[in-house]
Parts: sequence; structure tokens; C-alpha cells
Amino acid sequence: MTYEPWQPGMRITAGRLASISATWQTWTPDWTTTTGAHSPSYGNATIACDYCQTGNLVVCSFDIAFGSTTSFGGGGGSDNFAFGLPVACAASSGDTLGFITMRQSDSAQLIGRVQYNPTDTIRISVDSGRVDATAVSNAGLIDAVSPWTWASGNALHGLFQYRAAS
Repeated sequence: MTYEPWQPGMRITAGRLASISATWQTWTPDWTTTTGAHSPSYGNATIACDYCQTGNLVVCSFDIAFGSTTSFGGGGGSDNFAFGLPVACAASSGDTLGFITMRQSDSAQLIGRVQYNPTDTIRISVDSGRVDATAVSNAGLIDAVSPWTWASGNALHGLFQYRAAS
């Protein structure tokens, strides 16, 4: 049901209550690249993403641990990862929706900013240094080799929220 703000005289119905009651649902984000070339695939990755929508507010939990058969697409540094959203977004390109931890190992972790991309996808940019103070040479938007060459055991964990498109 599409969200409609409460107006004077509206009756409480099961449908109206359902439209404002958060119910968590699982979702597997489509994983592509900004050019559409060098398509990555999850393979045996562990994907535990869910979202809920209350009115026009969408809250997403993003938890992906890449596996031994995950393919990162091999696009190099010129084809950034993009992940699909569960519900169409009303944001503008580049808007920050939240933050994600990128984990290569216990000591090699970074914070990434979740940015809205105009095709109802998100991109993740490197927005911190590593927790072990090692310099990050491949900053910017993440891709097959940024901020490191992704491999089995690497992971993305975080939360973000946005306003759903009307």
C-alpha cells in the first residue's frame, strides 16, 4: 500500500495500520557496476540484507560476506560497484544515505559512505582510513580493486535509510 499521510476524518483500518507498521523483509540487492560491464556475481556469498518501510521511510540492513565462488567482475578501478535498492528512492544523486563497514580482515576495515545513484542503486565511497593506520591507496568509490582487491571472506556491513519515491 502506498503511504498517504493521515488526514482529518480518516478511519483506522487494517490497511492504514499496515502502511505505517514496520515489517522487516529480506532482500537480495542486485549487484552490478556503474557501466553495466564486468558484471560481478555473489556465488556462494552469505547475504543477510533486510529492510522495512514505515510510511515513506525505508530502513535497510546490509550484510554481505563474500564467498569462495564470488566473482568481483574484474572491472578494475574504472567500473564501480552498484547495489540495487529494495524500494524506489526519492533522493538526489550523491545524497548520503548512511554508512557501511568494509572488512578485509580484523585489522583492515574502513568506513564507507552509502551514496544514492540515480538508477535506484547505491554506491559506496571510502570515507575513512584503516583501523590499523595503514594508508589507503585506492580511495574513492569501491570496485573490484578499491579499496583493495576483494576476495573471499571480505564483507560489507551497515545500515542506511532513505525516503521512498512517491
